[in-house]
Amino acid sequence: MKQLSIEIVRRILNAQVAPSDSGRLSITGISTDSRTTKAGDCFFALPGERFDGHDHVADAFARDAACAVVSRQVEAPGPLLKVKDTIVALGDLAREYRRMHAFKVVAITGSVGKTTTRQIVHYVLSRHFRTHQAQKNFNNTIGLPLTLLDAQPDDEVIVAELGANQLGEIAYLTRIAQPNVAVITNVHPAHLAGFKSLETIVREKTAIAQGLADDGVFIVNGDIEILTTACRNLGRPFRTFGRSPGADYRAERIAHHGLTSAFTIDGVPVELPLPGPGNVENALAAWAVCRQFGLTADDLARAVRTLSGVAMRAEALQLGTLTVLNDCYNASPASMKNALAILAGLRAEAATKRRTVFVCGHMAELGAQSEALHAELGREVARAGVDLLLAVGEPTRTTAAAARAAATYDLRAVCFDDTASLCDNLERIVTEYDIVLVKGSRAARLETVVQGLIKGYQR
Repeated sequence: MKQLSIEIVRRILNAQVAPSDSGRLSITGISTDSRTTKAGDCFFALPGERFDGHDHVADAFARDAACAVVSRQVEAPGPLLKVKDTIVALGDLAREYRRMHAFKVVAITGSVGKTTTRQIVHYVLSRHFRTHQAQKNFNNTIGLPLTLLDAQPDDEVIVAELGANQLGEIAYLTRIAQPNVAVITNVHPAHLAGFKSLETIVREKTAIAQGLADDGVFIVNGDIEILTTACRNLGRPFRTFGRSPGADYRAERIAHHGLTSAFTIDGVPVELPLPGPGNVENALAAWAVCRQFGLTADDLARAVRTLSGVAMRAEALQLGTLTVLNDCYNASPASMKNALAILAGLRAEAATKRRTVFVCGHMAELGAQSEALHAELGREVARAGVDLLLAVGEPTRTTAAAARAAATYDLRAVCFDDTASLCDNLERIVTEYDIVLVKGSRAARLETVVQGLIKGYQR
């Protein structure tokens, strides 16, 4: 972060400050966690479900914070900048910091694939530009501002994610990011508890165009008709990526080979070390972005050859004879379908017959459509030819029942009340040479299943 005087921060935030002589002091970073605050940081006291940063202002100053932004009076040994809402203030500071610098911002949203697309964009562009990206999946009203404020003055490109689980969030975030390039990876049923319908999700995602610079580039998935129709209705020019013949950035000759994929763009063969149709879609979105910065198809192909996967997103682990697909970061109907396609592909690529096992956690935030979508997941399980379904949690009992009903082969399904119960039975259920997909929403904490499998094969 570029050094800023506390007085400049005060002006940006329109804050009351005490003591009043703090204008001679400066900040060199931003902190929202008193445990990791560094000397010179501006500590934002953010409210949360379990913790309130106001209770830890003194701790931040004990670690040599330069000042703290608060929304209520607290006792502290250093300068306090008082505002109405500390989360809004964090966004306000990030917006002004972004305006102070000449770097280009790429903002990526979508129902699935945001993080992997962001990682690919950063990986390729960083070979040609000084590029900064979000830490982890920093994509909300706290994470996005932190991403922007963490950028250095000499950075040339910032690659950011914009996420949402209720209406209005994308519009708010895009006005902070003020992107030069805005991307919608796709739209699928997700966070339906907040959005209610796919049409509402489309409206929320397309709001990313509201923050675009006048000469900004708007890029969307051209294979999704409801999305392209909505974009045409916006009256703003946009470009498309996809497999469709009319796409501006198109993939052809797509092939999947177990844990890798291949396709061509502009006649150039691309070997992608990531599995499944979803990752081809992510790579195409990344290609559309990279093209805006003058890169060629050859540039992309050379870079992605050495691309690494994203942790807990179709991450392949070889544990002795066991193959584990660790995809337990999150889950939605679309990402479940993609993961099952990868699982089926891995079995098809195996030299000998191997059993496929699906450790299935529930899909969260689906609202009134939860039962229907969990039943449809069961039918997808049967279509993928899964041999053994290990269903975790109450919603996935519907999945198990639907899978049994749809299967025209001997599909075995076992239900567990929770992840701990499954972990207690892992050793007797999972056997040598199995191909195991582990996927569910974060609330299921299925990473403990992966950890259990790793521990079992380290003995």
